Amino acid sequence: MATKSSIHIKPCRVTSSGAHNRRTAEYMRNIGKSQIYIVHELTSNNEQWINPGFGSPNLQTHYENIKRMVKEKTGRAMQEKERERKGKNGKIIKVAGCSPIREGVLLIRPDTTLADVRKFGEECQRRWGITPLQIFLHKDEGHWLSGQPEAGDRESFQVGEKWFKPNYHAHIVFDWMNHDTGKSRKLNDEDMTEMQSLASDILLMERGQSKAVTGKEHLERNDFIIEKQKAELQRMDAAKRHKAEQIDLAEQELRQVKSEIRTDKLKSAATDAATAIASGVGSLFGSGKLKDLEQTNEKLRQEVAKRDKGIDELKVRMQQMQEQHGKQIRNLQGIHNRELEAKDKEISRLNTLLEKAFKWFPMLREMLRMEKLCAAIGFTKEMIESLLTKKEAIRCNGRIYSEEHRRKFDIKNDIFKVEKNPTDDSKLILTINKQSIDEWFKEQWNKLRQSLRQSAEEPRKNRGFKL
Repeated sequence: MATKSSIHIKPCRVTSSGAHNRRTAEYMRNIGKSQIYIVHELTSNNEQWINPGFGSPNLQTHYENIKRMVKEKTGRAMQEKERERKGKNGKIIKVAGCSPIREGVLLIRPDTTLADVRKFGEECQRRWGITPLQIFLHKDEGHWLSGQPEAGDRESFQVGEKWFKPNYHAHIVFDWMNHDTGKSRKLNDEDMTEMQSLASDILLMERGQSKAVTGKEHLERNDFIIEKQKAELQRMDAAKRHKAEQIDLAEQELRQVKSEIRTDKLKSAATDAATAIASGVGSLFGSGKLKDLEQTNEKLRQEVAKRDKGIDELKVRMQQMQEQHGKQIRNLQGIHNRELEAKDKEISRLNTLLEKAFKWFPMLREMLRMEKLCAAIGFTKEMIESLLTKKEAIRCNGRIYSEEHRRKFDIKNDIFKVEKNPTDDSKLILTINKQSIDEWFKEQWNKLRQSLRQSAEEPRKNRGFKL
């Protein structure tokens, strides 16, 4: 059966996502020899891509950068935890916390490439503004089968003496924020349905049914494996019941044959009935239909005993898997807590150093603000270095971008320079031809609006009268 397209998006655990996605050495050690869902020999087939436009690939660092951005853009701290508020009707409403980084799990085909998934991520960014930060293709995950695969199974393959059912998928880590407004992107159910259709089109897969149609909830990785094992256990229980029914039918037939034998012997033996019946029954027990039925019953009993043993072994294995899963969760939680504590200490140390730097060098904060403004306008690193470090004026041609007006304006042989604010010596301003860049942008915007207004009015003046 062909794999259907599917994507499930949830808030990303920035402290532990990287360990699973990158298959770090410590993470692989915690998986242990049981290999619940990973075949180590296939890990070399995995691929990954990190967006080079977002600085540090560390998700925790990027998360902290988003928090600062939200504070700067909105003036309020980012709401990270779920909270409650009272509605107009007096009822308590739960408001979910912000999830600035989210992770999508996308089903793929065995021959899906990293370029295919990158194309999907780029199209998501174009349509909804969610930016892919990291992409990981996992082709080493799945679950072990208890026996031979089904006849129509084309994906499962043998590893040693066991059969493995692969789960080919990709993890896409998205930045879900609008960095212009400092607010989270809002995607509704129609958007998510469209996203699934987009995955189907780009990855050339059959479109899967949405959760609204099937009513099924997405299962996490280890829960999915356990559900598969439960389904296999139910199948084996059904087979056991079928065998038991066969034994009951065979025993009924055996009793019927014995009854017929006794009746026939009684009718045919007028004299010495007891001897004839004993002889006939003994003969039938040694050969013929009665012997075949007893052999069949014995064979069925052996098969049931074998099946019972297999079910008991599967139950023990499931119990071991659940215990192993719990141990892994506790180990990963310990790793997460240690990493989080170390990160908090490092962030605290860096914040202390930054505050000292701002205190020792009062203009540092203004220099950083000017650097960000110049980068947003479109200046290169060399141009910014000339303006801030060398304190030189630069002459430019081309187009510069205004974040306030969200458009670019033409410049021609214009001179830019970073100068002290004439009304406040503790502030810096960027000037163009000795005019504040804010005032210059405002003038250009007004000229553009006036030009558009005149262009719209001219057709009305020339319209005239028709006879």
